[in-house]
Amino acid sequence: MSSSGRIIAEKVTETWVSAPKKLFTAKREACLVHIYPTGPTMGCRYPLTDRPLVLGRGEDSDIRLTDHSVSRRHALIEPATDGYHVSDQNSTNGTFVNDKQLDTARLLKDGDYLRVGNCLYRYLAGGNIEAEYHEEIYRLTILDGLTQIHNQRYLDEFLDREVVRSQRHHRPLSVLAIDIDKFKTINDNLGHLCGDFVLRELAGVVRGIVRQEDLFARSGGEEFVVVLVETTLDGALQVAERIREAVAEHQFRFETTPVNLTVSIGLAVTMGDDNATAIDLRQTADQKLYEAKRTGRNRVCS
Repeated sequence: MSSSGRIIAEKVTETWVSAPKKLFTAKREACLVHIYPTGPTMGCRYPLTDRPLVLGRGEDSDIRLTDHSVSRRHALIEPATDGYHVSDQNSTNGTFVNDKQLDTARLLKDGDYLRVGNCLYRYLAGGNIEAEYHEEIYRLTILDGLTQIHNQRYLDEFLDREVVRSQRHHRPLSVLAIDIDKFKTINDNLGHLCGDFVLRELAGVVRGIVRQEDLFARSGGEEFVVVLVETTLDGALQVAERIREAVAEHQFRFETTPVNLTVSIGLAVTMGDDNATAIDLRQTADQKLYEAKRTGRNRVCS
Protein backbone atom coordinates (compact mmCIF):
# COMPACT_ATOMS: atom_id res chain seq x y z
CA MET A 1 0.00 0.00 0.00
CA SER A 2 1.32 3.49 -0.81
CA SER A 3 2.02 6.06 1.87
CA SER A 4 -0.99 8.08 0.68
CA GLY A 5 -3.16 4.99 1.02
CA ARG A 6 -2.03 4.46 4.60
CA ILE A 7 -2.89 8.06 5.52
CA ILE A 8 -6.38 7.68 4.06
CA ALA A 9 -6.96 4.44 5.94
CA GLU A 10 -5.85 6.00 9.22
CA LYS A 11 -8.19 8.94 8.75
CA VAL A 12 -11.15 6.68 8.02
CA THR A 13 -10.42 4.56 11.10
CA GLU A 14 -10.19 7.66 13.32
CA THR A 15 -13.48 9.02 12.01
CA TRP A 16 -15.40 5.81 12.64
CA VAL A 17 -13.99 5.44 16.16
CA SER A 18 -14.19 9.00 17.49
CA ALA A 19 -17.37 10.54 16.04
CA PRO A 20 -19.97 8.31 17.76
CA LYS A 21 -18.21 8.79 21.10
CA LYS A 22 -18.35 12.59 20.85
CA LEU A 23 -21.99 12.54 19.83
CA PHE A 24 -22.92 10.29 22.76
CA THR A 25 -21.01 12.44 25.24
CA ALA A 26 -22.59 15.64 23.95
CA LYS A 27 -26.11 14.28 24.31
CA ARG A 28 -25.49 12.54 27.59
CA GLU A 29 -24.80 15.37 30.02
CA ALA A 30 -24.80 19.11 29.54
CA CYS A 31 -26.96 21.85 30.98
CA LEU A 32 -27.48 25.58 31.45
CA VAL A 33 -27.64 27.08 34.95
CA HIS A 34 -29.40 30.42 35.47
CA ILE A 35 -27.11 32.73 37.46
CA TYR A 36 -28.53 36.25 36.85
CA PRO A 37 -30.81 38.09 37.55
CA THR A 38 -31.48 36.94 41.09
CA GLY A 39 -34.96 35.66 41.88
CA PRO A 40 -36.92 32.42 41.91
CA THR A 41 -35.19 31.07 38.78
CA MET A 42 -31.63 31.66 40.02
CA GLY A 43 -29.86 28.31 40.20
CA CYS A 44 -32.40 26.56 37.94
CA ARG A 45 -30.86 23.84 35.77
CA TYR A 46 -31.97 23.31 32.16
CA PRO A 47 -30.73 19.96 30.75
CA LEU A 48 -29.67 19.93 27.10
CA THR A 49 -30.83 16.96 25.00
CA ASP A 50 -30.73 15.77 21.40
CA ARG A 51 -33.20 18.38 20.20
CA PRO A 52 -32.73 22.14 19.61
CA LEU A 53 -33.60 24.53 22.43
CA VAL A 54 -34.88 28.09 21.98
CA LEU A 55 -34.35 30.88 24.52
CA GLY A 56 -36.66 33.86 24.18
CA ARG A 57 -39.62 35.87 25.37
CA GLY A 58 -42.14 34.08 23.16
CA GLU A 59 -44.63 31.66 24.67
CA ASP A 60 -43.31 28.85 22.46
CA SER A 61 -39.72 29.20 23.77
CA ASP A 62 -38.17 26.21 25.54
CA ILE A 63 -36.64 28.57 28.11
CA ARG A 64 -39.01 31.50 28.38
CA LEU A 65 -37.55 34.77 29.67
CA THR A 66 -39.91 37.61 30.51
CA ASP A 67 -37.15 40.23 30.71
CA HIS A 68 -37.80 43.17 28.36
CA SER A 69 -34.22 42.97 27.03
CA VAL A 70 -34.90 39.52 25.51
CA SER A 71 -36.37 39.10 22.00
CA ARG A 72 -39.29 36.74 21.32
CA ARG A 73 -36.93 34.25 19.68
CA HIS A 74 -33.53 35.31 20.95
CA ALA A 75 -31.01 32.42 20.80
CA LEU A 76 -30.88 28.81 19.64
CA ILE A 77 -28.82 25.94 21.08
CA GLU A 78 -28.41 22.92 18.80
CA PRO A 79 -26.76 19.52 19.42
CA ALA A 80 -23.86 18.51 17.18
CA THR A 81 -21.24 15.79 16.98
CA ASP A 82 -18.76 17.93 18.94
CA GLY A 83 -21.14 19.24 21.61
CA TYR A 84 -23.67 22.07 21.55
CA HIS A 85 -23.62 25.13 19.30
CA VAL A 86 -25.33 28.44 20.17
CA SER A 87 -26.44 31.05 17.64
CA ASP A 88 -28.23 34.38 17.79
CA GLN A 89 -31.66 34.54 16.13
CA ASN A 90 -31.52 38.15 14.90
CA SER A 91 -32.27 39.42 18.41
CA THR A 92 -32.43 43.13 19.22
CA ASN A 93 -29.73 43.12 21.91
CA GLY A 94 -27.54 40.26 20.72
CA THR A 95 -26.31 36.99 22.22
CA PHE A 96 -22.94 36.87 23.98
CA VAL A 97 -20.56 34.10 25.08
CA ASN A 98 -18.02 35.24 27.68
CA ASP A 99 -18.97 38.86 26.82
CA LYS A 100 -18.18 38.42 23.11
CA GLN A 101 -21.13 39.01 20.80
CA LEU A 102 -21.99 36.19 18.40
CA ASP A 103 -22.11 36.83 14.67
CA THR A 104 -22.04 33.12 13.76
CA ALA A 105 -22.80 29.88 15.60
CA ARG A 106 -20.28 29.01 18.30
CA LEU A 107 -19.39 25.80 20.11
CA LEU A 108 -20.07 26.06 23.84
CA LYS A 109 -17.29 24.92 26.15
CA ASP A 110 -17.57 23.76 29.76
CA GLY A 111 -17.80 26.79 32.05
CA ASP A 112 -18.78 29.31 29.36
CA TYR A 113 -21.05 32.23 30.31
CA LEU A 114 -24.00 32.72 27.96
CA ARG A 115 -25.73 36.10 28.03
CA VAL A 116 -29.17 36.50 26.46
CA GLY A 117 -30.26 40.11 26.84
CA ASN A 118 -29.99 40.83 30.55
CA CYS A 119 -29.97 37.15 31.58
CA LEU A 120 -26.85 35.12 32.33
CA TYR A 121 -26.35 31.35 32.17
CA ARG A 122 -23.41 29.06 32.90
CA TYR A 123 -22.87 26.16 30.51
CA LEU A 124 -21.77 22.93 32.22
CA ALA A 125 -20.59 19.87 30.34
CA GLY A 126 -17.79 18.31 32.38
CA GLY A 127 -17.13 14.70 33.28
CA ASN A 128 -19.14 14.92 36.51
CA ILE A 129 -21.93 17.35 35.74
CA GLU A 130 -23.75 16.70 39.02
CA ALA A 131 -20.70 17.76 41.02
CA GLU A 132 -20.20 20.78 38.75
CA TYR A 133 -23.82 21.81 39.25
CA HIS A 134 -23.58 21.68 43.04
CA GLU A 135 -20.32 23.62 42.88
CA GLU A 136 -22.07 26.27 40.79
CA ILE A 137 -24.93 26.50 43.30
CA TYR A 138 -22.37 27.02 46.08
CA ARG A 139 -20.70 29.77 44.01
CA LEU A 140 -24.06 31.52 43.71
CA THR A 141 -24.28 31.71 47.51
CA ILE A 142 -21.01 33.67 47.79
CA LEU A 143 -20.58 35.38 44.40
CA ASP A 144 -22.53 38.07 42.61
CA GLY A 145 -23.86 36.51 39.40
CA LEU A 146 -23.38 39.61 37.24
CA THR A 147 -19.87 40.72 38.21
CA GLN A 148 -18.47 37.40 39.50
CA ILE A 149 -16.99 39.07 42.58
CA HIS A 150 -18.07 38.28 46.14
CA ASN A 151 -21.54 39.26 47.31
CA GLN A 152 -22.97 40.96 50.41
CA ARG A 153 -23.32 37.70 52.32
CA TYR A 154 -19.66 36.77 51.92
CA LEU A 155 -18.62 40.38 52.65
CA ASP A 156 -20.41 40.34 56.02
CA GLU A 157 -18.76 37.07 57.06
CA PHE A 158 -15.29 38.15 55.88
CA LEU A 159 -15.42 41.56 57.58
CA ASP A 160 -16.64 40.09 60.87
CA ARG A 161 -13.69 37.66 60.90
CA GLU A 162 -11.15 40.35 60.02
CA VAL A 163 -12.39 42.74 62.72
CA VAL A 164 -11.91 40.02 65.34
CA ARG A 165 -8.45 39.23 63.98
CA SER A 166 -7.54 42.93 63.96
CA GLN A 167 -8.52 43.25 67.61
CA ARG A 168 -6.74 40.07 68.67
CA HIS A 169 -3.42 41.03 67.10
CA HIS A 170 -3.83 44.84 67.28
CA ARG A 171 -3.30 45.13 63.54
CA PRO A 172 -4.79 47.77 61.19
CA LEU A 173 -7.83 47.09 59.01
CA SER A 174 -9.31 49.42 56.39
CA VAL A 175 -12.63 49.50 54.52
CA LEU A 176 -13.37 51.33 51.26
CA ALA A 177 -16.95 52.12 50.23
CA ILE A 178 -17.11 52.72 46.45
CA ASP A 179 -20.04 54.12 44.49
CA ILE A 180 -20.38 54.86 40.76
CA ASP A 181 -21.09 58.54 40.13
CA LYS A 182 -24.38 59.33 38.36
CA PHE A 183 -25.11 55.69 37.63
CA LYS A 184 -28.86 56.34 37.33
CA THR A 185 -28.16 58.70 34.43
CA ILE A 186 -26.34 55.90 32.60
CA ASN A 187 -29.29 53.54 33.07
CA ASP A 188 -31.82 56.19 32.06
CA ASN A 189 -29.95 57.43 28.98
CA LEU A 190 -28.28 54.25 27.69
CA GLY A 191 -30.42 51.47 29.17
CA HIS A 192 -29.98 48.73 31.75
CA LEU A 193 -27.88 46.58 29.41
CA CYS A 194 -25.30 49.35 29.38
CA GLY A 195 -25.60 49.65 33.16
CA ASP A 196 -24.87 45.94 33.56
CA PHE A 197 -21.92 46.24 31.19
CA VAL A 198 -20.49 49.10 33.26
CA LEU A 199 -20.81 47.09 36.48
CA ARG A 200 -19.02 44.08 34.97
CA GLU A 201 -16.30 46.18 33.38
CA LEU A 202 -15.67 48.20 36.54
CA ALA A 203 -15.40 45.00 38.57
CA GLY A 204 -12.68 43.83 36.20
CA VAL A 205 -10.76 47.09 36.56
CA VAL A 206 -10.84 47.09 40.37
CA ARG A 207 -10.16 43.35 40.66
CA GLY A 208 -6.77 43.92 39.04
CA ILE A 209 -5.77 46.36 41.80
CA VAL A 210 -6.94 44.52 44.93
CA ARG A 211 -4.49 42.08 46.52
CA GLN A 212 -5.33 38.39 46.81
CA GLU A 213 -5.52 38.54 50.61
CA ASP A 214 -8.00 41.44 50.51
CA LEU A 215 -11.67 41.32 49.57
CA PHE A 216 -13.56 43.07 46.77
CA ALA A 217 -17.33 42.65 46.90
CA ARG A 218 -20.52 44.08 45.43
CA SER A 219 -22.72 45.30 48.25
CA GLY A 220 -25.74 46.14 46.10
CA GLY A 221 -26.72 48.16 43.03
CA GLU A 222 -23.77 50.30 41.95
CA GLU A 223 -22.07 50.04 45.36
CA PHE A 224 -18.88 48.08 46.09
CA VAL A 225 -16.71 47.48 49.15
CA VAL A 226 -13.00 46.69 49.48
CA VAL A 227 -11.65 45.27 52.75
CA LEU A 228 -7.89 45.86 53.07
CA VAL A 229 -6.27 43.50 55.55
CA GLU A 230 -3.45 44.87 57.75
CA THR A 231 -3.56 48.21 55.91
CA THR A 232 -3.12 51.58 57.61
CA LEU A 233 -4.84 54.84 56.69
CA ASP A 234 -1.95 55.93 54.43
CA GLY A 235 -1.88 52.58 52.65
CA ALA A 236 -5.65 52.55 52.19
CA LEU A 237 -5.58 56.09 50.77
CA GLN A 238 -3.02 54.98 48.19
CA VAL A 239 -5.18 52.01 47.14
CA ALA A 240 -8.31 54.18 47.00
CA GLU A 241 -6.59 56.75 44.77
CA ARG A 242 -5.29 54.00 42.48
CA ILE A 243 -8.85 52.68 42.11
CA ARG A 244 -10.30 56.14 41.51
CA GLU A 245 -7.68 57.00 38.89
CA ALA A 246 -7.91 53.60 37.16
CA VAL A 247 -11.68 53.93 36.73
CA ALA A 248 -11.47 57.53 35.52
CA GLU A 249 -8.79 56.63 32.96
CA HIS A 250 -10.37 53.39 31.74
CA GLN A 251 -12.10 53.58 28.35
CA PHE A 252 -15.56 52.15 28.95
CA ARG A 253 -17.29 51.49 25.64
CA PHE A 254 -20.72 49.88 25.39
CA GLU A 255 -21.05 48.57 21.82
CA THR A 256 -20.03 51.74 19.92
CA THR A 257 -20.91 54.22 22.69
CA PRO A 258 -18.16 55.61 24.97
CA VAL A 259 -19.19 55.89 28.62
CA ASN A 260 -17.42 58.35 30.91
CA LEU A 261 -17.24 56.87 34.39
CA THR A 262 -15.95 58.02 37.77
CA VAL A 263 -16.34 56.74 41.32
CA SER A 264 -16.48 58.30 44.76
CA ILE A 265 -14.81 56.50 47.66
CA GLY A 266 -15.19 56.70 51.42
CA LEU A 267 -12.61 55.23 53.80
CA ALA A 268 -12.69 53.93 57.38
CA VAL A 269 -9.85 52.37 59.39
CA THR A 270 -9.25 50.72 62.75
CA MET A 271 -5.88 50.03 64.37
CA GLY A 272 -7.31 47.08 66.27
CA ASP A 273 -9.51 49.07 68.63
CA ASP A 274 -11.35 46.85 71.11
CA ASN A 275 -14.66 48.63 70.55
CA ALA A 276 -14.52 48.50 66.73
CA THR A 277 -17.26 46.57 64.94
CA ALA A 278 -17.91 45.64 61.33
CA ILE A 279 -21.09 47.74 61.36
CA ASP A 280 -19.22 50.80 62.65
CA LEU A 281 -16.56 50.49 59.95
CA ARG A 282 -19.17 50.17 57.20
CA GLN A 283 -21.16 53.14 58.51
CA THR A 284 -18.07 55.34 58.78
CA ALA A 285 -16.97 54.41 55.27
CA ASP A 286 -20.49 55.17 53.97
CA GLN A 287 -20.53 58.55 55.71
CA LYS A 288 -17.23 59.46 54.08
CA LEU A 289 -18.58 58.23 50.75
CA TYR A 290 -21.56 60.58 51.04
CA GLU A 291 -19.13 63.39 51.86
CA ALA A 292 -17.20 62.62 48.67
CA LYS A 293 -20.48 62.80 46.74
CA ARG A 294 -21.51 66.10 48.32
CA THR A 295 -18.16 67.76 47.71
CA GLY A 296 -17.96 67.12 43.98
CA ARG A 297 -17.68 63.34 43.27
CA ASN A 298 -14.67 61.55 41.72
CA ARG A 299 -12.74 61.85 44.98
CA VAL A 300 -11.66 59.99 48.12
CA CYS A 301 -12.70 61.10 51.63
CA SER A 302 -11.34 59.63 54.84
